[in-house]
Amino acid sequence: MQTNAVLMRAPGDLGVESIGLQPPRVDEVVVEITHSGISTGTEKLLWTGRMPPFPGMGYPLVPGYESVGEVVEAGALGGLQPGARVFVPGADCYEGARGLFGGAASRIVVPASRVIPVDTNLGPEATLLALAATARHTLAGLSADMPQLIVGHGVMGRLLARIVCATGARPPVVWELDPARRVGETDYLVIHPDEDRTKTYDTIFDVSGDASGLDRLIGRLSKGGEIVLAGFYPDPINFAFPPAFMKEARLRIAAEWTPQDMLATRLLVEEGHLSLDNLITHTAPARDAAAAYVTAFEDPSCLKMILDWKDHK
Repeated sequence: MQTNAVLMRAPGDLGVESIGLQPPRVDEVVVEITHSGISTGTEKLLWTGRMPPFPGMGYPLVPGYESVGEVVEAGALGGLQPGARVFVPGADCYEGARGLFGGAASRIVVPASRVIPVDTNLGPEATLLALAATARHTLAGLSADMPQLIVGHGVMGRLLARIVCATGARPPVVWELDPARRVGETDYLVIHPDEDRTKTYDTIFDVSGDASGLDRLIGRLSKGGEIVLAGFYPDPINFAFPPAFMKEARLRIAAEWTPQDMLATRLLVEEGHLSLDNLITHTAPARDAAAAYVTAFEDPSCLKMILDWKDHK
């Protein structure tokens, strides 16, 4: 079995190629992908070669962990039927390439337990479920305190702010440096950090992926307050200890979403409490993946780039 997949042979060397698929087992499903998203966090680090080494890292690789499609074959032990629409958070099913994260392909093989059924009425926006669940995961730590300040107004920051508002909590303030990302109607305030007159916050969530401003955030933290790092930071994180000591600052790291986060997020979306609208700004045919990745990583106006796989069956 063959598939067309985004193949990253080395940093900056990317294109769509035909590669082999491993045969499906009885507990796996074959999914025909309709849309996949490009991550401007982890995938950009893979593309630039700045991804820190970790288990499974290496080239050539198939990226992508934000895919949605239809089950076309289902193993007897999979518990799913052909025709089911599912979200796929990645796959490792390729011959001669690593599945890191493996979702950017026209057809994939994946354990049925790994895919998440989604509403058939949910279009390309279903690719955003991973980011939405990750945003929800940032709120699921030992403390249930909602963010008062969010740093970064990309897709992750917007989803996090929307989830906070959906819970009925006080709308957060959002810091954003890019003026183009401060425009638009929101239920919360989006401002440049220099415009913020609030002296201290109890909870600050950073989703910018840039930890160079950590000292500034500590300066805005109330005594005993918490900073949550919810982006992915390739460089060592440093901060001046004395100000953090005086504040008795708490630092928490939020990582990947859990099945419970995904379930809660799906319910928020399906019941109309969380909107995924106006977050996808760019769509490109999968055959133009090389140019689409450059746009996703280098065009400030691109919040989320989606690859359309309809021409790569």
